[in-house]
Amino acid sequence: MDARQPLYRFAALILLALACAGPAHAGEPCPVNAPPATTWGQRIAAVACAEHRLWYSPFIDERGRLASVTISEAENIRLQDRTTPAWRRVVEYWRATGLLSQMSNRPGANECASAAIDTAVGSAMCRGFVIDTPWSAVFVSFAEMRASVPGFATSTSHVDYVRQALRGDPSAPYRLADPDAETPAVGDLLCFTRGLTTPLGPANFRATLARDGSGMAMHCDIVVESNVADGSLYTVGGNVLQGVTMRTLRLNREGRVWGLPRKTTTPSGCRPGADETCSFDRQDWVALLKLETSAPLPAPMAPPSPACCTLCALPMPPGMQRCPAPSAAPLPVQAAPVQPTP
Repeated sequence: MDARQPLYRFAALILLALACAGPAHAGEPCPVNAPPATTWGQRIAAVACAEHRLWYSPFIDERGRLASVTISEAENIRLQDRTTPAWRRVVEYWRATGLLSQMSNRPGANECASAAIDTAVGSAMCRGFVIDTPWSAVFVSFAEMRASVPGFATSTSHVDYVRQALRGDPSAPYRLADPDAETPAVGDLLCFTRGLTTPLGPANFRATLARDGSGMAMHCDIVVESNVADGSLYTVGGNVLQGVTMRTLRLNREGRVWGLPRKTTTPSGCRPGADETCSFDRQDWVALLKLETSAPLPAPMAPPSPACCTLCALPMPPGMQRCPAPSAAPLPVQAAPVQPTP
């Protein structure tokens, strides 16, 4: 036997392993042990990432398919902290931003804002409000407020802070840009329109917004990682498939978003048995809000609430502590069965 054959076989196995490994990634997005934020963008991303982990890290993969989901907004099941029911965390986004008062005319909003939330009827009404009321813009507002970004105009509607970026107010932390022409960075917002029969595209969107467009339905994700060397872009959005969900996108060599599926006037044809065109990323992508605030960075941000963990990484991050064990609800007392009389 040729003495070189074992060496050839070994080299072939190495090449096969490399071929099967797929594209290399620089690291897990939203790591628990990320270093303290040193930029405004990192502060925003830290909040979004903490909330994403709290919701058991659901994500949409590069093909636009929902790859992982554990819990949804309507459920009473506890989040990763083993303490907070999912629907109650959405209520906290509303309360923390002060935007709940603007929704007082909607059924269940007043119950969410008051002690009635702890009653059987009040909690049912509030959960109905959580399910029926879009909260993606409230989530972005929560992340911006939690990061203390100066000048951000919190709103229940994405289009309001997109218009603020278009106006170019001196105090506005964002600038409106074309998502096809500029590179996204951590802390930027990537946005699309919703519900339009005819998609606008970036140029028509800007013109429509300049005329008015005040009631336009939109959605924005927060960029939490942009890695040109790796060709990867990760965003996190609230109320995406009923949770705080990560989206996996691609970048080209220049760092611009690459291969975004675009919504057209022609139906995509997505259906059972013909799923090659199915993608949750097929949207009318129209805006990239570039974070350009010049305000000085304040003191290091405190750990996002809730600052506790159940399955904790070691060593534990600064400011993190173990969550208290939830007290078990007492079992209902059952009456002894009545024995039939002979």
